[in-house]
Amino acid sequence: MPGDQEQTGTGAGPQVEPASAFAGDADGFERLWTPHRMAYVRGERKPADPHDAQQCPFCRAGNGPDEDGLVVHRGEHVLVVLNLYPYNPGHLLVCPNRHVSSYVDLDAAELAEFSALTRAAVHTLRAASNPAGFNIGMNQGAVAGAGIAAHLHQHVVPRWAGDANFLPVVARTKALPELLEDTRRRLVEAWTDQHPAGAGG
Repeated sequence: MPGDQEQTGTGAGPQVEPASAFAGDADGFERLWTPHRMAYVRGERKPADPHDAQQCPFCRAGNGPDEDGLVVHRGEHVLVVLNLYPYNPGHLLVCPNRHVSSYVDLDAAELAEFSALTRAAVHTLRAASNPAGFNIGMNQGAVAGAGIAAHLHQHVVPRWAGDANFLPVVARTKALPELLEDTRRRLVEAWTDQHPAGAGG
């Protein structure tokens, strides 16, 4: 941001240099640096073979530690994880454990838990963040906008009045006021409070 100062670490502690010391002409714009999104823009984390469960980020999330996989809740057949590239803080993905691509591929037990955990996610987000509304839905197939089309996932996105501004439209950038680790911790605590016996409703 104009006038902001950059900190550089040294052995004697951080030094502060004014931004005006660097090359560039002030233009009145503020900058929101989101370098982590370049991995998404470049498709760096997408599996080379979408049908290989070993490469699937949702399968990896289910097979690793909850913190590493951003797992909020584990059901018997279905997993709830934070979206690594959220539209809003608390953007959850409800995914079957099984590596299937289509909603109609779910068996009866998976379908029931998929629905129950979607409902539980809404209750949990209401308790944790008090959103004014939700976007809930799934994209089936790459042509429909699915980023990881080979593994079914349903989006549960909390919404607040005024949560969108010019950034997503003009700059394809979303400002997020909370770190994923902090969001995950808050939702895990709220999930337990809301549904101490499991999925709940």
